[in-house]
Amino acid sequence: MDEERVKPADCRTMAEVRHGVDRLDEAIVALIAERFRYMDAAARIKPERGHVRDEARKAEVIGNVVSRAEAEGAPPPVLAEVYEKLVEGSIAYEFDQFDTMRG
Repeated sequence: MDEERVKPADCRTMAEVRHGVDRLDEAIVALIAERFRYMDAAARIKPERGHVRDEARKAEVIGNVVSRAEAEGAPPPVLAEVYEKLVEGSIAYEFDQFDTMRG
C-alpha cells in the first residue's frame, strides 16, 4: 500500500482506514514531541518555579482547542479532555525539566 493516505470519505476498506489512522498517529506523535520541546524551552526561560503552572494560560489553550475543534468538525468535549491531560502532563514535565536544569 502506498504511504499516501486515502481521504476518509474515499476509504473503501478497513486497511485504508487503518493506514490513514497510522499515518496520522505518526504525525501527531511528532507534533506532540515538538510541543514538549517547547516545554523544555519554557523551563529554561521561566525565572521561577512558581511560573510553571499558569491556570489562565491552561484555560486559554483548552479554549483555543475547543474553538478549533468546532471549526474542524471534531467533537469539542473529546478534544477538551485530551488537552486537559496533555496540558497537565506538559506542566508535570516542565516542572521536572525546571528542576533538572537548576540542579
